Amino acid sequence: MTPFTTLCITGFLAIFSSTISKSPVLPLFAQHLGADASGVGMIAAVSAFTGIIASIPAGILSDRWGRKRMLIIASLVFASAPLLYPFITNIWQLALARFYHGFATALFIPVSMALISDLFHRERGERMGWFSTATLLGRFLAPIAGGTILGAFAASPSFSYRAVYGVCGLAGATTLVLAFRMPTGADGNDQSRKWRDTFRAFRSVVLHRAIMVTAIVEAAILFAYGIFETFLPLYAKQHGMSAYGIGIFLSSQVIVLALTKPIMGRFSDRHGRKPQIIAGAAMGACAIASLSGFSTFVPFLIISMLFGLSLSVVTSATAAYIADLSKEETYGSSMGMLGSVMDIGHTTGPVAAGFIASSFGLSMSFLGASLVLILASILFIATMLSLRHR
Repeated sequence: MTPFTTLCITGFLAIFSSTISKSPVLPLFAQHLGADASGVGMIAAVSAFTGIIASIPAGILSDRWGRKRMLIIASLVFASAPLLYPFITNIWQLALARFYHGFATALFIPVSMALISDLFHRERGERMGWFSTATLLGRFLAPIAGGTILGAFAASPSFSYRAVYGVCGLAGATTLVLAFRMPTGADGNDQSRKWRDTFRAFRSVVLHRAIMVTAIVEAAILFAYGIFETFLPLYAKQHGMSAYGIGIFLSSQVIVLALTKPIMGRFSDRHGRKPQIIAGAAMGACAIASLSGFSTFVPFLIISMLFGLSLSVVTSATAAYIADLSKEETYGSSMGMLGSVMDIGHTTGPVAAGFIASSFGLSMSFLGASLVLILASILFIATMLSLRHR
C-alpha cells in the first residue's frame, strides 16, 4: 500500500469516526440528556468552535514538529474521545466531550493537506481531490451507519447510543494504528529553527494578500454551503417536499462533490487555479440565488447538484493554490489558516442567514449567500489584477 493510499484510508476512517459521533446521534443524545432546542444547537456548535481556534496552531506545530507527529496526536483524540460518551450523564459533560473531540478533525485535516503539499507538486490539486473524496465518502456513509444502528436498537436508546459510539471508537482506534504508518513529509525537527522564526513564517502567510483572499473565497462558498444545507430542507418543506425527497437532493450533492473532486483538482493542475476559482464561485452564486425562483423537486435536485459541482470546482483549486503560493516551511501554517477561515465561514453562514430569514424570509437568505460569494469573487479578481500589475 502506497503512503498516499494509507493517508486516504486514514482520512476516510477519521472522518467516518468524527461524523458518526454527531450525525444523526448527537442531537438525539443531547435531547436524551434533557437539552432543549437551544442546548442542542450549542452542543452542535462546540466542535466547530474547536476547529476555528485549533486549526492554525495545528498547522504551525506541524511546521515545527513535523506532520507525522501531529497526525498521531490527532489520531489519539479520534481513538480516545469516543471512550468518554458512555460515561456522560449531563449536557455540560457532553459539551466538554465535544470540545475535546473537535480537536481531532481540527488537527487532522490541515496537517494532512500540508503533508500532501509536501509530497506532491505537479499533481497537487488532483491528490488533494482524491484525499477529499476519501473523507467525503466517510462523511457520507457515517450517518447511514449511525442511523442503522440507532434503528436496530430503538427499543433501548441508551444502548443504541453506546453502540454508535463503540463503532466510532473502533474507527478512531484504526485511524491511530494507520497514523504510525504515515509518511513523514517535511522535516519539522530542525532544532536550530527558533520559535521566533516559526511565528515570523506564519506572519508572512497572514500578510500574503493572495493567500488570504483565496482563503476568503473558500470561506464564502462554505458560508453559502452552511446556509444551503441548513435552510434548503426548511424551504423545500414549505413547498410540500417530503423528507425522502429532501434527502435525495442533499445526498446527490455530496455524491457529485465526491465524484468530481479529483477531476477538478487535476483540471486545476493542468489549466490553472485562478480561472477555476472564479468560475466555481460564479456558478455557486447563480445556483444558490436561483433557489428562490423554484418550488418543485426536479429544479431543486438540479440546483443541489450544480451547487455541489461549484463546491468541487472552488475547493479543489483553493487549497492547492494556497500551497502553490506558500513556502515549503509554511505549508502547515497556510493550511491551518485556511482551515480556520473556512470553519468561520461555514459556522457563521447559518447564523447570519437565520437573522435574514426571520426578518425577510428564507428566499432572501439564499440571495444573501449569493451576494457574499459575488463580493468575494470580485475581491479575488481585483487582488489578482493588482498583483499582476505590481
